[in-house]
Amino acid sequence: MPYDATDNRYESAHYRRCGKSGLHLPEVSLGLWYNFGGVDPLENMREMLRRSFDLGITHFDLANNYGPPPGSAETNFGRIFAEDFKPYRDELVISSKAGYYMWPGPYGEWGSRKYLVASCDQSLKRMGLDYVDIFYSHRPDPNTPLEETMGALDYIVRSGRALYAGISTYSPEQTREASRLLRELGTPCLIHQPRYNMFDRWIEDGLLDMLKDEGIGCIAFSPLCQGILTNKYLSEDWSGTRADKLKSAFHWGDEVTQKRIARVRELQKMADQRGQTMAQLAIAWVLRQPQMTSALIGASKVSQIEDAVGALSNTQLSEEELSRIETILG
Repeated sequence: MPYDATDNRYESAHYRRCGKSGLHLPEVSLGLWYNFGGVDPLENMREMLRRSFDLGITHFDLANNYGPPPGSAETNFGRIFAEDFKPYRDELVISSKAGYYMWPGPYGEWGSRKYLVASCDQSLKRMGLDYVDIFYSHRPDPNTPLEETMGALDYIVRSGRALYAGISTYSPEQTREASRLLRELGTPCLIHQPRYNMFDRWIEDGLLDMLKDEGIGCIAFSPLCQGILTNKYLSEDWSGTRADKLKSAFHWGDEVTQKRIARVRELQKMADQRGQTMAQLAIAWVLRQPQMTSALIGASKVSQIEDAVGALSNTQLSEEELSRIETILG
């Protein structure tokens, strides 16, 4: 069926200004890291994208290596965009990234100008777009001068391939230097995309303060710790070999452990008292940071997106609640 977006999609939507820029992002954005690859049902992807936009989610986040196989998420998104979202292009913020392995040889990963520009061109072709709104350096490259990587982002923006430049998983020191270089080039760093959730709080050690000083927005990926900060694992005992078998399904060192699940059970009690799901509490907790522009969720079905957006009706956490969370997290 042809897609017509709902007329009331902005009536209850929530947006935040991205740093000191003129761009606003939805407080919940949709990432296509998982469940949009060549092994996934296209119609499920379509339903999730349609429902997201109908709920006021205007930001879809991709990367060249998303799949599997790498590139397939962008290809699938491009097909759905052409069929459903092309009339709404100016209402959408579409981002992509490059930095991880994509093709063999010395030019297929990291942060060289050669790789970043070629990757951006490939991403645009896969998605059928004239430009992306944000293009990121997906990770810092220890062997390429930062001047070259930031110069490539500046070129990508100036050449019309992207409207804004961003970085992901850069340390506070790397971020400050990247911001300085981009500012001097005339293409300010719009946004930083770090991982942030109740079990991974590294950005509180200097990065958030630095982003505030530099006027850079922040969008947190993995706010639900890849599903651990939901009720997904509360109904079973994930100790022992069952948990060990699951470890391979996670990135970033995430593990389902008895200690973590015990904490989630206590957090779930608090969520119940607030009239929220565990996922909604976790999203509200991420968004409590004034420097946070958006929480970037992943989803495998429409109901997960609806649940995440439901968090936005109750994002205020009292000092007492925050203190209780700290006690639970230990």
